[in-house]
Amino acid sequence: MRTFDLTPFYRSTVGFDRLFSLLDQAPGDTAAGYPPYNIERTGENAYRISVAVSGFAQDELSIVAKENTLTIKGEKVSNDNVEKKSEVLYRGIAARAFERVFQLADFVLVKNATLENGLLHVDLVREIPEAKKPRQIPISAGAPAQPVIENSGEKAAA
Repeated sequence: MRTFDLTPFYRSTVGFDRLFSLLDQAPGDTAAGYPPYNIERTGENAYRISVAVSGFAQDELSIVAKENTLTIKGEKVSNDNVEKKSEVLYRGIAARAFERVFQLADFVLVKNATLENGLLHVDLVREIPEAKKPRQIPISAGAPAQPVIENSGEKAAA
């Protein structure tokens, strides 16, 4: 049973409302928890997704942004034991392939990605186009507008 309460995130974030709704509806499967990740708000319209990808090299990771979906994939190359000529007696470090999909809000764009100390950081920015931003409408002082009644005299005569 899952005991996560995501209600505080609804109040404190902008741009990930649909993401939290999807997380709320997701089944409580423990396999879906790999790899762990954080979602941070780094500015008014800036976000960062940090995914723990320790053991993965840069060429074993891929990031694809398509429409409102961000997909992060990791696939481990299994040839490292052949080169080292060693035998693994116990494998406690997870090196399994993964695919993490994030639903992004409208106008959220991926700016860059960095791999640092086993964490993959994906920086996002919400850029609202000028046409979609609210604009102030000036109020002019003047005579009140008269209602327009079309052909009122012609209809009364008929």
